[in-house]
Amino acid sequence: MPDAIRIPAYAKVNLSLEVIGRRDDGYHEIVTIMQTVSLADTVAIRQSATLIVECDAPGLDGDSNLVWRAAVALAERAGIAPRAHISIAKRIPVAAGLGGGSADAAAALRGLNRLWGLDWPVAALAEIAAGIGSDVPFLLNGGTALAAGRGDCIVPLPTPPGMELLLIAPAAGMTITNMTIPNKTPTLYGALTPADFSDGRQTRRLFASAALAAGALTTRCCRNAFTRAAQTIFPGLAGVWSKTAAIAAHPPVLSGAGPSIFCAPSQQGERNAVAHALRDTGATAYLVRTINPANPDADAGHQMPSD
Repeated sequence: MPDAIRIPAYAKVNLSLEVIGRRDDGYHEIVTIMQTVSLADTVAIRQSATLIVECDAPGLDGDSNLVWRAAVALAERAGIAPRAHISIAKRIPVAAGLGGGSADAAAALRGLNRLWGLDWPVAALAEIAAGIGSDVPFLLNGGTALAAGRGDCIVPLPTPPGMELLLIAPAAGMTITNMTIPNKTPTLYGALTPADFSDGRQTRRLFASAALAAGALTTRCCRNAFTRAAQTIFPGLAGVWSKTAAIAAHPPVLSGAGPSIFCAPSQQGERNAVAHALRDTGATAYLVRTINPANPDADAGHQMPSD
């Protein structure tokens, strides 16, 4: 068994996200296309006599972190004690619609699977991941996928050629003014009205499009069911959105339940101009690249935050 493991935990964006309606189990039926991008946390795992989870973002140590839940769930399923020291270096902004916590949990499952000598297949880890969070099963592998149900029915897609995205988000460890709310995801789902629901047709059309497969997607083809609700609930979002839209060649799209937004395709000059326009908002502009983590050439360093 290895003594120590370091694993990148890649952020995701929802290229398109439609909410079809509320399910009998209390969750919502969704259809979404998820894509990992090169912005990443680092999860470091080593042997320990007890379970310790440390994070350099305030308030995310110990059992408040999804990584703790992932470690305990895997150990319980394996019938062993959860012994590991797990450190998380955050670069993905917290509660931003980018799946940072889920990515960390997925990385922890993969790393602990090796550290504890379990050597379970990804399918077995995915069963545990589904009980931790709806994005965690996808983020075990990342890449590109269509997700349905409550987000846990995953259909992997061929990863298109790498494409640069302009990503606007709270800086890691910081918040955009008025953009942090408690119980964000339940609050956003609760704010949806029937007018926000759709049949998933646009996302499935995007799923089948030649543009996605060729890496020629633009955000003019994308949608997100939370757009209206997010712009209402996050008072700081409308200003960030309008300043970005005034500069970017392609319209902003919300990722997840927000408040992060992205434009695609993009390039460095556009990122610089948007970063300058947002300098007083607390938002960070990144130029990131769509990636498949299974590709050994995936570049986690392709991250260009504004000053």
